[in-house]
Amino acid sequence: MIGSVSIPTTIACVDLRTAVTERARVEGNLVLVDEFLNHRVEPGVIDSVGKSLAVAFADLEPDMILTAEASGIPPALACSRELGIPMVYAKKYLGTGDRYSFAREVTSPTKGVEYRVEVARRVLPAGLKLIIVDDFLARGRTAEALGEIATEAGCDLLGFGFALEKGWQGGRERLERHGWVVHSVVELLAIEGSTVVLKDQG
Repeated sequence: MIGSVSIPTTIACVDLRTAVTERARVEGNLVLVDEFLNHRVEPGVIDSVGKSLAVAFADLEPDMILTAEASGIPPALACSRELGIPMVYAKKYLGTGDRYSFAREVTSPTKGVEYRVEVARRVLPAGLKLIIVDDFLARGRTAEALGEIATEAGCDLLGFGFALEKGWQGGRERLERHGWVVHSVVELLAIEGSTVVLKDQG
């Protein structure tokens, strides 16, 4: 026990779909899951995401997972632990740099800024069988940049895995135009008032 907070000795997996249904908040066109997935991260939820993504890609026998800081790290790490493979995350920088890296410029529609995603060349050698994992797929700009980095590095890009997908924002179409495979644990179909409509499982 720390102060008055009791720390559980075991963490039960919490299905992401259930967590979104019961706890996601809607603010305008934003679906906020920052109380359990990508700001405050609950082990039970992120473990379930990692297991789902691992099941989706295990048969392809990936060598490594690529993601972007910061909110991509928890689902990517959870998946890497399930698969028993390393994870590398692209760092984000404002402005240009002279680092020896693979890099792409990305404009964030939610934050209104342009930044660079970079991966040091020494940690992304050619020939790796790679999957890209992130928390959210919306318009797909960061994911596309990571896919281009993986391709430039000479990796075999097996596909993309996301915890959540906002199906109405075109990210899947952006990635599939490259011929890339996309898997999402939970797909959000629409926002109706203060409610998020989820795609049926199956």
